Amino acid sequence: MPNLLTKLIHDARSFLTELEANNSHDWWARNSEVYEEQLRAPALQLIERWSGPLSRLAGTPVKGKLFRPYRDVQFSENKTPYYTHLHMRWSADRGGALQPAYFFGIAPGYVTLGAGQTDFDGPGLRAWQAAVDREGETLRQITDALSASGYRMSEPGLREVPAPYASDHPQEAMLRRIGLSVWRDTDSGLSADQMRLCFEDLTPLVGFLGRL
Repeated sequence: MPNLLTKLIHDARSFLTELEANNSHDWWARNSEVYEEQLRAPALQLIERWSGPLSRLAGTPVKGKLFRPYRDVQFSENKTPYYTHLHMRWSADRGGALQPAYFFGIAPGYVTLGAGQTDFDGPGLRAWQAAVDREGETLRQITDALSASGYRMSEPGLREVPAPYASDHPQEAMLRRIGLSVWRDTDSGLSADQMRLCFEDLTPLVGFLGRL
């Protein structure tokens, strides 16, 4: 009998593939019970199951969240009403300026694990820039190790280094960031052991961000 993780990946990708081809309120109404039973309920179980291990890895309690499937289309050119992915996170918030998290996502074309913070707010952005200026070498060692292991990083969000930092700052690429997330992608399945190893790899980044 397939375990919780294997079955969720299989069922989610099957459901989301159909949703991708039939992204409408009518189709969702006919299939909402399938979403509740085969995606939402087991995803919440998975979040609960990993909350303890991730709390121990992060050294602080984590708070799990399953993202809603409904898109806000009011100001979007894409008017399809539902997301065609299933995303969840475990926030490791120590009460500092940044709130890093572990991520897990499933879509028709990928299964992905990640960590970091996708967007820094005002105080968080300032804390990030000060930390990059002060501890850039430590951060570089963490991200270089992840890149060497096959993880991908989100792109910098700014075209120029923000003031008051010099344009030729040795950490200019990091200073141009307004968020930092790191990901490990696969187009197939994922075992619980692989998931654990990925989260262990990502924990130094979560720890760096969490103490800012």
